[in-house]
Amino acid sequence: MNEDAFWQLIEDCRPTEDNPDAVLLAAALTERLAQSSVSLVIGFAEQLSWALYRLDRKEYGHDLSDDAFLYTRAAVVAAGRTVFDSVLQDPAVFTPYATDLVWAEPILYAPDQAYRRITGEEWDRDTRYSYESCSNTEGWAD
Repeated sequence: MNEDAFWQLIEDCRPTEDNPDAVLLAAALTERLAQSSVSLVIGFAEQLSWALYRLDRKEYGHDLSDDAFLYTRAAVVAAGRTVFDSVLQDPAVFTPYATDLVWAEPILYAPDQAYRRITGEEWDRDTRYSYESCSNTEGWAD
């Protein structure tokens, strides 16, 4: 899955602007991915990890715990490509997500749930980039 296809899938599955519920987004993503191939699920997981990794930077950290920082970065991804690109251009755009503790933890599990539905097995996966907080050493360098 390329980056454009990733963002289009996020957009297609995102609830309305009036209801940006991460649980609904995760359910829609899981459903769409489960109707596709394992290679598409893997591609989605890779793109999601890459997006989260790119947001793993000290200028966004806002003294959040590692988990809160991860879930807040997921909320930026869940908000779509326009918000994501805006955050990359201006760290101040991240601030409302961090201060209001906007979280989207459920989207992290969509690829794993889709994989399980397709294969009937748990996915013990690794992606090229880790989305865990503080794994982007370049983003945390002084």
